[in-house]
Amino acid sequence: MMTNRAVLWLAITAFCQLFSPAAAAGLTVNTSCNTYTGVAADGVAQWLGIRYAAPPVGDLRFMPPKDPSCSDGLQLPGNTHGKLCHSTGGSPTDTSQSEDCLFLDIYTPVNITRHSNLPVFFFIQGGGFNSLSNPNYNGKGLVKASGNSIVVVTFNYRVGPYGFITHGDEITPNNGLLDQRKALEWVHKYISSFGGDPHHVVLGGDSAGAASVSLQMAAYGGKPTDLFHAAAAESISFATVLTVEESKYLYDNFAIAAGCAGNSSLACLRSKTAAELQAVNKGIPYPGTTASPLYAWNPVIDGDLVQNLTYDAFADGNFVKIPLIVGDDTNEGTTFAPRDTSTIGASDAFLKTQFPYLTLEQLGRINSLYPNPEANSCPRPGCYWHQVSAAYGDMRYTCPGLFISTAMTNFDMPKSYSYRYNVEDPAQVAQGLGVPHTIEVNAIFGPENVPSAPASYFPGGVNAAVVPVIQAYWTSFIRTFDPNTHKLNGSAHWETWNPSEHNRLLFETGGMTSMETVDDEMQSKCDYFYSIGVAIRQ
Repeated sequence: MMTNRAVLWLAITAFCQLFSPAAAAGLTVNTSCNTYTGVAADGVAQWLGIRYAAPPVGDLRFMPPKDPSCSDGLQLPGNTHGKLCHSTGGSPTDTSQSEDCLFLDIYTPVNITRHSNLPVFFFIQGGGFNSLSNPNYNGKGLVKASGNSIVVVTFNYRVGPYGFITHGDEITPNNGLLDQRKALEWVHKYISSFGGDPHHVVLGGDSAGAASVSLQMAAYGGKPTDLFHAAAAESISFATVLTVEESKYLYDNFAIAAGCAGNSSLACLRSKTAAELQAVNKGIPYPGTTASPLYAWNPVIDGDLVQNLTYDAFADGNFVKIPLIVGDDTNEGTTFAPRDTSTIGASDAFLKTQFPYLTLEQLGRINSLYPNPEANSCPRPGCYWHQVSAAYGDMRYTCPGLFISTAMTNFDMPKSYSYRYNVEDPAQVAQGLGVPHTIEVNAIFGPENVPSAPASYFPGGVNAAVVPVIQAYWTSFIRTFDPNTHKLNGSAHWETWNPSEHNRLLFETGGMTSMETVDDEMQSKCDYFYSIGVAIRQ
């Protein structure tokens, strides 16, 4: 029999649960399909590990994403991230990865209602389409930087063979991109239940995530869509793009390695465990090359979702015309090029491995555009590292970003904003990396919300000041499609891109900003890469 004290304690507990901040914040959300219970921390609510598609396992392996099941009122927890998708080169025993990985996370102010109608930032991870390199980024930094005025969505999508394998008519190509589309469809259908506005969605992404932004803009020949309405992309990547038929060598080599040669190779691959596939999920060289590229699996031209090379799509105006931020870092290639590159031959071999359609003449022209000031001191281990880093970074990242900026204005989208991020971290400079690929993502999300952010970005560090500056530009753009509306006082006015002026915003160490002009040397290099972009299949 319960004592009076026990009865009183139960009553107090029930009262506290009824009127706790979590309950008051409305952290139990019914989407009409499922009910989710989130958690609140530091003024931000979060719902983690929400399925936006059915598990792509068994008969759904290598298939387009399917709708998730509804739970008929069963309340689902939303306090744990879903597992990441298997990466190429990933360990078969890595328990943080799984084939069942199509989950998204939502971050909102704690006081939202289904009538809040807040702008939505939908962030696509990078990783070269072979891994997920921005796992479980916490959106609370952006929510708070916006004055609690936006919703942030992050998610996983299939990469490597799980997302980009092809096999004639037997496999739908580009399932990783279709995963992204499925997540956007889920957001469009359900985000209002979490206080978001489905008619005000801003795509974000870095590296392959930024490439995904460009591919989603050009999807289905640039067909208009209400799934997204603006985009902010860091380091758009133009990789080698093959057709379905040309990518057949990837399937063949993968099937052989998995022990699935024969007439029923696809059925065999579907019968394997994920661990068995992961054991052979390695890099594969392009035909005619001897080494594996950095990223073997990529989107392909399928005549449907991806109808053309990215250079052609944007040159021809076959993309959705939306407000856009796009930019790059000063030293895009340093984290990719081999540090031990010591000869011009090794430099050319690396470029040829990544872009197999480069000709000897084209490589020679690139060498003349990127002379090596250290050449006289060779041979010395790594004396061509910075030379090949610069060539690769400009060809794959910087010049494509500038090309897209111009394409936007050429096709009557005046809200096109370009930038260069030149914020130096002392430790990275000491390693010779300069300002490397996508480093600004640490400042955009806030260093405490990402793993392994540079120490200089934390409070008290030399680059702490850039965090509120770039967050203000980004959240202003997310809210109004204009980075200037709510920019930080004292920050430069971010002018729209003018192809005749080549004007872009410069972020500098210490949080300083100003407008700069892309110099003549860079323009000349990019003009050459534009001229060969289609020939080398970008």
